[in-house]
Amino acid sequence: MMGTRKPSSQAQLEREKTQDEIYEKIFAAILEHRLHPGTKLGEERLADIFGASRARIRDVLSRLAHEQIVTLYPQRGAYVAKPSIEEARDVFEARRLIEPAVLRRLVDNLTPEKLTRLRQHQALELDARRRDDKRAVIRLSGEFHSLAAELAGNTALARSMRELSVLTCLTIFLYDAPIANSCRADEHSQIIEAIARHDAPGAERLVLEHLDHIEGSMKLDHAAEEVDLEEIFRA
Repeated sequence: MMGTRKPSSQAQLEREKTQDEIYEKIFAAILEHRLHPGTKLGEERLADIFGASRARIRDVLSRLAHEQIVTLYPQRGAYVAKPSIEEARDVFEARRLIEPAVLRRLVDNLTPEKLTRLRQHQALELDARRRDDKRAVIRLSGEFHSLAAELAGNTALARSMRELSVLTCLTIFLYDAPIANSCRADEHSQIIEAIARHDAPGAERLVLEHLDHIEGSMKLDHAAEEVDLEEIFRA
């Protein structure tokens, strides 16, 4: 009996790995702005591209929808999320609550190895900026915040930060924030140095300023006011 279960278990692991690979490829394409907000994600087309069943693609899209990165519409299918202005502001409100807690925990649990990983990641981001690799800059900038949450050692915080980072990338694209100005590498460097000094209050202050800077670079006010139809149609 044991001999008959092992191949089945191995086959299940392979299926899960394939699902994870498809998920990561779609996730990265959204993060790097190769898939724009509002893009339709057709099951049949994705199944052909990845050589997978539609059922497997459907599972991946459901997972992304659960993380609010993809929106599922009945009878219409799946689309890359297109956050409204209110939703964009909600993302930043959530980040202002979560990220200071992430950095406090990271400072409390800091090791030389964790600091090295932060600095290695920052070196990759700086290199991407020197090469003007915009896709890599977008991805690495978002991943910096996810990495900090991962290193803090709380899986719930890490999962939340991963989702919020992708939603931030979508809003940056959707609301015309210049990539070079919205998530600046020098601000990441300052946060890392505050962490290295075990300066939790300083790191918290810097990340909040950083979030203000990102949100301030977006055009979130131009559609914030309700349209006055009477004014528009007044003859």
